[in-house]
Amino acid sequence: MPSRPFLALGVSLFALIGVQAAYAQGTPPAAPQDAAPAAEEEGDEIVVTGTRTQGRSRLESASPVDVLSNQSLQRQGTTELGASLAAVAPSIDFPRPSANDGTDAVRPATLRGLSPDQTLVLINGVRGNSSALLNVNGTVGRGSASFDLNTVPVVALERVEVLRDGASAQYGSDAIAGVVNLRLREARSGGGVSTTYGFYHTDIDTARGSRSVTGEPTVTVSGWQGIALGSEGFLTVSGEYVKREPTNRADFDTRVTPARVTGRYGDPEVEQGSGWVNAAIPVADGWSLYGWGGYQERDSRSAAFPRLATAAAAGGVGTLYPNGFVPIINTKSQDIKSALGLRGDLGEWNVDLNLSYGRNRIRFATLDSANYSYGAASPTEFDDGRVTYDQFVVGLDVARKFDLLAGVNVAFGLEGRREGYRIEAGERASYDYPATGVNPGAVPGAQGFGGFAPRNEVDRSRRNVSAYVDVEAQVTDAFLIGVAGRAEDYSDFGSTATGKLSARYEVAPWLALRGAASTGFRAPALQQQYFTSVASVVQNGVPILTGTFPSSDPVARALGGLPLDAEKSTNFSVGTVIRAGGFDLTIDGYHIRVRDQLGLSENLSRTFSPQVAGILDPLNVAAARFFINGLATTSQGIDVVAHYRLRTPAAGVFDLTLAGNVNDIDVTRVPTSTSVLNPAPTLFARSRILSIEDGTPGEKVTGTVDWSLGDLGALARVTYYGNVNQPGTTPAADVFSGRRAITDLELRYEPSRGPRFAIGASNLFDVYPDAITPANNSTGVLGFPYYSPFGFNGRYLYARAGLSW
Repeated sequence: MPSRPFLALGVSLFALIGVQAAYAQGTPPAAPQDAAPAAEEEGDEIVVTGTRTQGRSRLESASPVDVLSNQSLQRQGTTELGASLAAVAPSIDFPRPSANDGTDAVRPATLRGLSPDQTLVLINGVRGNSSALLNVNGTVGRGSASFDLNTVPVVALERVEVLRDGASAQYGSDAIAGVVNLRLREARSGGGVSTTYGFYHTDIDTARGSRSVTGEPTVTVSGWQGIALGSEGFLTVSGEYVKREPTNRADFDTRVTPARVTGRYGDPEVEQGSGWVNAAIPVADGWSLYGWGGYQERDSRSAAFPRLATAAAAGGVGTLYPNGFVPIINTKSQDIKSALGLRGDLGEWNVDLNLSYGRNRIRFATLDSANYSYGAASPTEFDDGRVTYDQFVVGLDVARKFDLLAGVNVAFGLEGRREGYRIEAGERASYDYPATGVNPGAVPGAQGFGGFAPRNEVDRSRRNVSAYVDVEAQVTDAFLIGVAGRAEDYSDFGSTATGKLSARYEVAPWLALRGAASTGFRAPALQQQYFTSVASVVQNGVPILTGTFPSSDPVARALGGLPLDAEKSTNFSVGTVIRAGGFDLTIDGYHIRVRDQLGLSENLSRTFSPQVAGILDPLNVAAARFFINGLATTSQGIDVVAHYRLRTPAAGVFDLTLAGNVNDIDVTRVPTSTSVLNPAPTLFARSRILSIEDGTPGEKVTGTVDWSLGDLGALARVTYYGNVNQPGTTPAADVFSGRRAITDLELRYEPSRGPRFAIGASNLFDVYPDAITPANNSTGVLGFPYYSPFGFNGRYLYARAGLSW
């Protein structure tokens, strides 16, 4: 009934407290600016990503750069940075996997459909650390270990710059698809607090039945404060607390009578707190000391497949769980990000020396579960072990502008990096049989997520050094050319060099052409080189006990594994910029070819041959997998971003944006087995190929109208997503999301100072992807495809209120 969402939205409004961005531009920092004047400058935003020339605007750059303000990220229902970016940036996608172990808690984002670890994430221009989690599940980004965007709350940010172009020559490894630069808030004064409350009000139509949900709330409390340090310095403190209840979009399970929902399939339960500081202070004439630090603790609880009463009884734990059980996979993440630097002028050279340290540690536990090999004496909670990744970076950047031609900017620098990766074993009951009293014939380990064994323990590190040169020459007032080169040397796989050539030509004051050609690379992550474990992996809706082994492990080598090498890419882009009055339009086409791409092999089953069974049976695993080089892909597409600001004397200001991405990915080469087994198993089959080619939408178009009149405002956004394939091992097992349009709406009252309020709806018309058919959902758990680029939770209503000063 049309009135239901609006009635529920009105009821949801209650007394809350909120925050809005304040700005301080440049160095030294200035007093914060109000949000409305900042928006007036859109299109002329000065960018620092993709160029080392000071004062260059977004539309003057030789490469496409999106500038996403704090306001645009906050004016929506989600409080996750990854989901916020996906809502406003057409080239970014942020699926919401479920029933996929730790990937439910650390969700991967993609740029232009490429792997999540092929996008480099910076914080204030400094390389950020990736998550310790390796995505070994059958989701988008399978095999990647990438930066966790949700470790940085939106309240801590001034803006985000997204460089949609290859940039390895400028920034180093991982920047094959582009760069996301998170610019922290800078303020000497001002502040605010905010609370957002939201819940789902949705009708769920799965393949086997329908039901309605009103609830599953999320509460977010955030705040920030700017503090003056001396006459010119600043200290900005920000924090956020999130409490999110789990969602459940599982189908009805016909294995029980009467059929009912037995599983939990949706967003995990999350409780997290984040705190950030960002500061700078002059220490001498022309020199300033700066630094930032962030810390987050996240407790996430997702569900594995349900074990029915019959399974519990057969496993010998019927007395513990007479009605069956749903194992809960608990990840507790601790994340640290920090940097300290000194910058200033040495003669006519601008110098920036910085040190940064980042660490992510994840503790795994399995709750409400059992180890069948213990029988009725089984524990119900298990400590599964820990994974840790840390990174220490030292960087020196030097730049100077010469009065040659119409201006030549020369920059060069050095970087040294040390990375570490560690796996610690869990308690014995999480992975092994008991010392005595074994339940005969039972598979050992915690149901749902088995722990790390001593055999899996790893403590590895590596070092790399790099040097770069970046020159931008304004040959004439109309013609800009840039050349960059970088050399890197890694202690584990050797050296590499990359280069980039870019240019921009202004045909007329209203028209410019731009383009770039570059080479790139991505070093294999330590997680990809050394991760090892045994866990249940879902294949065609059925969990299989699968071992993941390093490619150099004897098991992997017997199955065809080889030492890993770096991925390499060649990027070409060409585009145009059109600007007239309050209107601007950018159109950029790209062609990206990746060679020696890393992939996680098929789950090589013991049933393939007696030889494979002989390798795997002593390890008590049904299948094994490992990382391999040799994939080649070609990605090509076009990004279009059109923006127009219409000012009217009586009706206010209308910001109109239409942005779209059309993207096509082809896997052009697949590695073949190097094993001596006869027959040799297939390492990379159709499901892995289609996951790369069709796992992200080929088309995504977003239209936004943002209206403001004084302190009042409204935002309406419609996003169209193309069809996505969640592939199975056969065409009959493929699951499609369908083509969908999602509508978001927000109404707000936002004075520059004082109380602020907003109400809104995400997915106003309660749109879902196609339901998974019973033929591909024998257990009744998977109600909708977790490849869906907009998730599968339905209509979300929220209210936000706060106080700004």
